[in-house]
Amino acid sequence: MKKNNQKFVDAFGNHLMDCFKGKKEVFEIVERDDGLVDAAPVKRRYFSDYKDWSQIEKQAIKYVHGRVLDIGCGAGRHSLYLQKRGFDVTGIDISPLAIKVCRLRGLKKVRNLSIDKINEFASKSFDSIIMFGNNFGLFQNPKKMKELLKKFDKITTDKALIIAETTDPYKTKNPNHISYHKWNRKRGRMAGQIRIRIRYKKLTGSWFDYLFVSKKELANLLKNSNWRVRKFIDPKKPQKEPQYIVILEKDL
Repeated sequence: MKKNNQKFVDAFGNHLMDCFKGKKEVFEIVERDDGLVDAAPVKRRYFSDYKDWSQIEKQAIKYVHGRVLDIGCGAGRHSLYLQKRGFDVTGIDISPLAIKVCRLRGLKKVRNLSIDKINEFASKSFDSIIMFGNNFGLFQNPKKMKELLKKFDKITTDKALIIAETTDPYKTKNPNHISYHKWNRKRGRMAGQIRIRIRYKKLTGSWFDYLFVSKKELANLLKNSNWRVRKFIDPKKPQKEPQYIVILEKDL
């Protein structure tokens, strides 16, 4: 399989599949383009049950209504939760093995599809788009976000909501992150516009952009779009927990 004329290496899907098969000590390795490397347990991040979700996820999932599109569904934890509650939910992910894991776990409607290809869905196909697990980052950069919001507009109904989780990049005292923000600005990028790739065992995925934004930056990015902020959902300790969820509605 090829993506952008290069062989697609599914490091992400491989660690999901190994975790699904019960292998112990499966970690997701994320490498940033400044050399910083982070590791997190795959089971907790992608296979957690509702009872183990964050407080903001539990609050935000209540706003889901109608037909649902889960963008970057991973192992399907949000889609499966909604499916069990009677929602008509479709999960998409660029990873073929992630899609296979979702099917093996019982998700009925799931497609191996990039966020760039969502215009393949018919007009007004969905009432809710969910992007949990920091998947707001899939907007990648301001230009791509503008393009994608137009596509989201076409495939959703007038009362549709986008429910997306992100991280405020400025809520940190880590010198590695602060210096990275400065480096990004010098390159003409947003401070929270990171470039990363996924590694697993001997597999190394391709580099891709991932966007973190503050609330103020988000408001600026929404200008001249058909979407506006309906609500922010913050953690109990917003000064210590940088993640938050935004709910967007159409600006009719």
